[in-house]
Formats: sequence, C-alpha cells, structure tokens
Amino acid sequence: MGSTPAEVPCDVVSDNRSGVGGGISDVYGEDLATLDQLVTPWVSSVASGYSLMRDPRYNKGLAFTDKERDAHYLTGLLPPVVLSQEVQERKLMHNLRQYTVPLQRYMALMDLQERNERLFYKLLIDNVEELLPVVYTPTVGEACQKYGSIFRKPQGLYISLKEKGKILEVLKNWPQRGIQVIVVTDGERILGLGDLGCQGMGIPVGKLSLYTALGGIRPSACLPITIDVGTNNEKLLNDEFYIGLKQRRATGQEYAEFLHEFMCAVKQNYGEKVLVQFEDFANHNAFDLLSKYSTSHLVFNDDIQGTASVVLAGLIAAQKVLGKSLADHTFLFLGAGEAGTGIAELIALKISKETGAPIDETRKKIWLVDSKGLIVSSRKESLQHFKQPWAHEHEPVKNLIGAVNAIKPTVLIGTSGVGQTFTQEVVEAMATNNETPLILALSNPTSQAECTAEQAYTWTKGRAIFGSGSPFDPVEYDGKTYFPGQANNCYIFPGLGLGLIMSGAIRVRDDMLLAASEALAAQVTEENFANGLIYPPFSNIREISANIAASVAAKTYELGLASNLPRPKDLVKFAESCMYSPVYRNYR
Repeated sequence: MGSTPAEVPCDVVSDNRSGVGGGISDVYGEDLATLDQLVTPWVSSVASGYSLMRDPRYNKGLAFTDKERDAHYLTGLLPPVVLSQEVQERKLMHNLRQYTVPLQRYMALMDLQERNERLFYKLLIDNVEELLPVVYTPTVGEACQKYGSIFRKPQGLYISLKEKGKILEVLKNWPQRGIQVIVVTDGERILGLGDLGCQGMGIPVGKLSLYTALGGIRPSACLPITIDVGTNNEKLLNDEFYIGLKQRRATGQEYAEFLHEFMCAVKQNYGEKVLVQFEDFANHNAFDLLSKYSTSHLVFNDDIQGTASVVLAGLIAAQKVLGKSLADHTFLFLGAGEAGTGIAELIALKISKETGAPIDETRKKIWLVDSKGLIVSSRKESLQHFKQPWAHEHEPVKNLIGAVNAIKPTVLIGTSGVGQTFTQEVVEAMATNNETPLILALSNPTSQAECTAEQAYTWTKGRAIFGSGSPFDPVEYDGKTYFPGQANNCYIFPGLGLGLIMSGAIRVRDDMLLAASEALAAQVTEENFANGLIYPPFSNIREISANIAASVAAKTYELGLASNLPRPKDLVKFAESCMYSPVYRNYR
C-alpha cells in the first residue's frame, strides 16, 4: 500500500531528505537537520506543565495541590496523591538513611537540590547536624576527588583560561542578576587533599548551600565559581574523565592578570557590595589576593579569616571554663599556612584589645611550628612574608615534641593538614604541663585530623578540652561521656555574610571578625559547658547566625562602612526578617 504526500496528516513528517528523523511536525527543522548542521535550541518560557516541574525553584513535586495542578496544566503528569512538605521531608530522610556510603547520600542530596530547591533547604535546615557532614566536610572532600566521575549537571560558573579577555561576558551568562555572595576557588588546595583543579567546584557549591541553609541568604543571590587555570595533579592530567583544562597551572603574571580581570568583572557586573569569598586557594595566592583586594572590594577568605574567627570564639568560650583570660595562655601551632597564621593574628589582635599592649608584644605569646621546625628569628631571612611576624627569639627546635617541651604551651592548635601528628607523646606532654590542656585538631577532612577525640581524651585521662575541624562522635572514657567541640567555619561565615549584606557593607575589617567571634562565644550556655562543649549545638544555627549577623552589622555601622541607612533599631529581628524561608509558596 502506498500513500501520497497529500494524504499524510499535517503533524507527521514525510520527508525523504537525509536527517536524524523524529516522526512529528518539525517546525524548526531540528530533526531534519543533518548532524553537521546547526539548529536553534528553542525552549518554552511559560512556567507550567512539564517546564514548571523541571524548574527546581518552583517545583513542589507531589505537594502541588489539586487546584494548582488544574491551573498549571499538571493534572495527569503527577500521581493523584497530594503530600505535604513535611511528609516529603520524612520520606526523603528515611531514604537517605538507607544509604551506607556517605558519597551516595551526597549525590542524592545534590539530585534533590537540582529538582526541588525548597525541599532541599528545608531538609538541610531541619536536619542540620545529621546532614552537615554530608554536604560539607568530610564527605564533600571525597565528592571533589571524584567530581569528574559523578558530574551530572553543572552547578555554578566555570571560568577557565580560555575565557581570558571576556570574563565579563561569561558572568553575564549566569541567569540571575541580583547576586550578593560569590564563593570562588581555583582548586589548588582543597581541604587537606591538595590540588583538585576544576573538581574543586564541590567546595563553592557546598559553601553556598550553607550560606542559604544556615545564614538565610536567598539561593538566587548565591553564585559558585571555579577559576580553572590548570592543575599540577598528574593523576587528573592523565584521567580521561577529568572535567577541567588538561594543562599545568598558570602562575606569576599570567595568573595575577587573570584574577585581576575576574575581580574587576565581578565588581563591574554586580556592584560594590557583592561579597567575594575566596576558598581553598594555595597559601601564597590566598594571602596575596586578600591583601590586594581588601581595600577595593568586599572580600573575605574563609580559610584565613573564617577559621580564625571560629577558633577565637572557642578560645573565648573556653576561658569561662578555665577562669582565665586569653593573655594568660601560651599558644603553639602546628602548621603555619593560611589557617595557622590567620588564627594567630586574630588571637594577637584580641589580646591587644583586651590588655592595651601593642600587637607586636602580644604576638610573642604565640609560637608556630612548620615543616622545618619551630619558627624562630634565626630563620627569618628564609621565611615567607606571612610567617615572619611569628619568628621569635629562641634556639632552633626541629620537631613538635621538642617545641612542646621547650615552650610549654597551654593551648595546642593543629592546622597542618597532616593526620596523626599530635602523637601520644605530644598529647601526654601537654597533659603533664597543664591541668586542663586545650587541644584543637583542626585539619580537614577527618582523615587529616592531627588526632582523634578519643585519643585526646584517653591520653590526657579525660582532662583535655578538645575541638576539631571535622565532626567526631561522643567519647566514653572512665565512665564519663565527653562531647567534642567542632570548630566548624559554618558557625561564622553564614552569619558574617548575612551581617555584611544586610548592612550594605563595602569592606571587611578585622573588628567585624572579632565581633563575630564574641557573638558566637556568647551563645555557649552553662549546659554546653557542663558537657565540655566550647561551641553551641548546630541545632540552633539559624538563631546563632542571626545574632552573629546583628553583631557584625552593628560593628559595620560603627565603623562607618555600612551603606544601608538608616540603621535598623533591632538588628537581631532585622536579621531574622531577612532570612530566606524554604517553606513552599502557594501558586495562583
């Protein structure tokens, strides 16, 4: 049987020209185009039907009401049941708990974020203590290592050396215009895992999800960016699934010019008040970028300043337990990079403000050990510039145990990125020299922690006050349960960011970091102290963030760096009113 073209229905293609083939009316010619011909990617702009369900900002899944399904052409596209957001949340948490591998939980959460934004944030806010280790350290470290393999859908902007000279155009490709916070990395020093290149994108994505969940910044105001200038990781360069530029890292002038173009483009596109958070840059670049742009942009380095602020908060809180002041302590750091020197500088500044002593004097209470041993004045000529203020008069000491015995510190802080460096000998020496030694093993992820909570409590016979960067479970020792504190930057940066945004800050100053530290320390209750905690529980994190935001905003107004005038009367209430709510909205 044959048929003439005139008899064929108008919505069926009957064209013998070579093509991919599609079977239905092909208005724009996509199906008839040969594989080497260009086609236009037309999309619908009406948020209804399938397009509404595919938009993570508006999708509610089975929570669309019958009325909404009728009004938005969803009837028949979903099963008939209507579930509340609370039931959806219980179902998802039940499903997540079935996964035994943390990376599977991470991938399931990322899938949820890509299909239902509000449910993702509702889940994260209501179950923050359980899910924080999944969306951030330690699981995000593994996710970055395997990012090429688990990569499904791009999140954020990738700006590579191929875009040199047109970064502003790339920024304009991002669909949202009202950006308030950018988290940017070049992937050279991801947690304690080293150079992960373009795969470091997991860090800005994770950090910004916490800006929203913990600090209440709207998701549409957040922009994760990875600057891809290559990688020196041989494994990635030889990996067929690697998603970044397969070339060695750009350095020197080429790197500086590229980053300068980026910073100028950000300011040109988003204005003076966009907060740029530098994340996981290598030491030399991190200090240079912060120093260079802190006078012209609203910039913040979480590894240097965020870590410093959260650690200082823990130390301030611990003094209530010890009955001392910070000036009574001697501090010893293992690690003299971004985190170590950043914490040390903020401690010295705080002691200086408390005692009135010049900062050059207060620095002498703080000692640092790097890979070559104790930093002393005889090494000054060979030291990087950021280590030089910590080179004090002392004979050379080659290792950490030697430094502990010589300096006799009351506080031992690990920022080395090397696991198990607080050995039994070191911790026992701290316990011999102090009735209540303060030990902070801050390196991330958990595998890189200088010691575990169990080791710290066991080797000090339960006398230590312990804190870590990644979470540890409670420890049973000699019939008593000890609750390790987590010096997690998530306590500080969401509230700090909210405070800067709501006051319209144009610059970040150290006094704002001190205000954040003091506000966090003030949230620790007597009940928390009784359990050995020097940080409040994460379950109250939004309340904590609102108080930190209020303190930061107050300091911003006091310093004359705020542009949102007049100043609100009640800054805590104003902070709470600014926070994004993930509860579903009703549609017309």
